[in-house]
This record gives sequence, C-alpha cells and structure tokens, in this order.
Amino acid sequence: MTQALDWPRHVAPGDLVRALAAVSVVVGTWWSGPVATALFLLVLGGSLVPRVVGVPTALDVAYCSALLVAAWAAQLGWYDAVGWLDVVVHGLGTGLIAAVSVLALARWGVLAPDLVDGARHPRSGSVVIVAGVGGALAVLWEIGEWAGHTFLDPNIHVGYRDTVGDLAAGLAGSVVAGLALVGRRRGVVA
Repeated sequence: MTQALDWPRHVAPGDLVRALAAVSVVVGTWWSGPVATALFLLVLGGSLVPRVVGVPTALDVAYCSALLVAAWAAQLGWYDAVGWLDVVVHGLGTGLIAAVSVLALARWGVLAPDLVDGARHPRSGSVVIVAGVGGALAVLWEIGEWAGHTFLDPNIHVGYRDTVGDLAAGLAGSVVAGLALVGRRRGVVA
C-alpha cells in the first residue's frame, strides 16, 4: 500500500521560495558574477527573517517572492525593458519589508505591545508605525542604490526622478501594508 506524500510539518510554503533564493545565489554567481552573488545573498538572508519571526504564511510567501523577483528583475534587465516595473517593485517590496520589520520588532520586544494596542487609536497608530518604518527603509534602499551605482556597478539607475519616485512608491506601499495589517487584525484580511 502506497502512502500519500505529505509535507513535513516543519516545512513552510515560504521555505520553497527560500530554496529558490539559495539556488539563485549559485545561478546568479555563475551567470553574472560577484555583484549578483552579493545581491542574492542579501535576498537569501532577508528571506530568512519571516521564518525566524513566524509571520503569517501569506505574508511570508509574498515577502520572499517579492525579494526574489526584484533581484531577478535587476539581473535580467526587466527594469530597463518595463519602465513602470521599478516603481511597482519599490512600492510592493518596501510595503512587505515594512510589514515584516514591524512584526519582527514587535516579536523581539523592540516595539512595546501597548505602543499600538494601548493607544487611543491603535489601528491608525499601526498604520503610522508601518509607514514610518517603510519610509525609513525606502531611504536606506535609495542610499544602497546610490552606493551600488557609485562603488559597484554604474548600470544601477540613480537620479533625482528615480529616487523621488522610488521613495514615494515605497511610502505608499508601506501605508497600504499598514492598512493590510490592521485589516488582518480585524479579520478583514486572511
């Protein structure tokens, strides 16, 4: 009698995306060199955060997938081919990173539970915290792009319009992520 295959209980769906990130380190290194190696190692390291924090499965998969797609889009030249893709990735990526970051900070005790839950308007406070973290992360992302352009690869696009557009998209994505986390807490988002 054959038993049906069953995923081990300790394997999360996000682990499949993390495995793709690990494979991407090897493929990116072979195909594109040391800049790709650094990029995919950053993606792999970042993809471990939701696993350690224990975020909801949908957020885990979306976050890890966004990181991986963003990295491959850079390596495959998709940002040059599809003009609007950079702004979408900055909005979606920053929002997801902000949401995971806030959950991590809360889990690790950096954000006091009553900071949001004990506030007079806890839902709007949550949105403000996620948006603030996302805004700060968007600035760090842009500094990273500038440093990458300046010290590693002049093909990384930087400039006033690119930077301001990316910052605006990141902040907007973070506001949406904050609203989604509030909605999930209220049972609106699964």
